[in-house]
Amino acid sequence: MSPAILLLVLGSAVLHATWNAIAHGSRDRLVNMALVESTFVVIPAIAICLTGLPDSDAWPFIIASGITHTCYMLTLLTSFRLGEFSQVYPLARGTSPWVVALISLTLLHQHLPALQVLGVIVVSAGLLLLVMLGGVPTRHHVPAIAAAVGTGLLIATYTVIDGEGVQRTEPLTYMAWSFLAQGPWLMGWLLATRRRAAITQIRQQWWAGILGGVVSMVAYGTVIWAQSKGHHLAPIAALRETSIVFGALIGALFFGERLGWGRAVSAAVVVAGIALLAV
Repeated sequence: MSPAILLLVLGSAVLHATWNAIAHGSRDRLVNMALVESTFVVIPAIAICLTGLPDSDAWPFIIASGITHTCYMLTLLTSFRLGEFSQVYPLARGTSPWVVALISLTLLHQHLPALQVLGVIVVSAGLLLLVMLGGVPTRHHVPAIAAAVGTGLLIATYTVIDGEGVQRTEPLTYMAWSFLAQGPWLMGWLLATRRRAAITQIRQQWWAGILGGVVSMVAYGTVIWAQSKGHHLAPIAALRETSIVFGALIGALFFGERLGWGRAVSAAVVVAGIALLAV
């Protein structure tokens, strides 16, 4: 992996933690997410006027990407509602790299060196430590943990879909159409269920939603571009999840959440595993 791509993916990690923090800190997270997704309609709609249609082989991946990203947004909203940002964010993001690594090994037949296999084990250990910080999870913790893990599985799913799909057409064309495929659904749901109240809430939060949408689009667009260069999916997915560290710091600095030694150590273990996956 070239230093330029390495730095771009790490920059994507910072941006990703930032837009998730914006979403978590918003007064109404559904409104914020709907605005984020609406940004994925406006900007890509302009882009496709320049890029044109994708190759036919890419369409199944674009459609699957749109569906998976929409489901991911819904589970992410549920995670934020049920748990603390500095706990559910690392758990969701940390689940993804080792799942991508396993899919790459078993389904895509991409060879994983011994260090990357060790990375899968270390990431899993860090996640287990993160979950067990407060003792054996009780019924009270199960919903937040389940939502965070479900979010991580969806992250892994769209990572694999987009990593394969972008190989089948021009990268910018794939980005524009895949973003467009996920864009309108949350806003449509919001307007259908809240109607006039939704319009008032949109007026109050539009700037945060648009900012989060632009940041999110740049962050993930960078990852798709890196995937288009033919690198294995597992290292790129792993590097992207260094956003765990930034998410934990943001939770402590801006949301007043207690970082604590246990959470700091578990995040460090996950990052160490991610580093092994990226070697």
